[in-house]
Amino acid sequence: MKTSNKFTLTRIVIAPVFFILYFIPMWFDIKNGSVRGVLACILVPLLGFAEYTDYLDGHFARSHGEVSDFGKMFDPFADVFLHLSTFTCFVFSGYMPPLLFVLILYREFSQNFLRMVAAKQGTAIAARKGGKLKTVGYVVACFFSLAQVCLVHTGLAAAWGMDMGLLRNVGVALYAACTVLAYISFIDYLRHFGSILKDAA
Repeated sequence: MKTSNKFTLTRIVIAPVFFILYFIPMWFDIKNGSVRGVLACILVPLLGFAEYTDYLDGHFARSHGEVSDFGKMFDPFADVFLHLSTFTCFVFSGYMPPLLFVLILYREFSQNFLRMVAAKQGTAIAARKGGKLKTVGYVVACFFSLAQVCLVHTGLAAAWGMDMGLLRNVGVALYAACTVLAYISFIDYLRHFGSILKDAA
């Protein structure tokens, strides 16, 4: 396997690890604040490394001449795999509204269908600027929610008298922005590759 694809695969491996670590306190009914705080804080560098691999796979693909049609499809798939996993965690915890999650889910499945049809027609759809901007929005929203989780589980939110309701509202606004960016980018993909769907149909 090419080095760039190994970095992409890392995101797919980290996604379920993040999910499991996130829910361990709930599954095992862990009440100890220190344990919950440590687990929450472990998730920050874990997610940070996962997101960093998104830069590394692109860097190695370009610098080592490893750009391929497979990589063009594998990279966005890994991004979606990771982000939908983290979004699921935040939906269950009340940080992300289920409606916005479902809308994003619809968008990602539709985008995946477009990529599959295009691949069938011999065209590999690489990430466009709108898609990359959408991904940045996903990353910001995820880390904002994760920061709230850390503040709550470490007890810092209570110690500092922070208004978590306000932070949750800001987080919801970020997810709303992500949803808008997701659909704007999807429309952009349809404008450029919609003819492939028409030909296939």
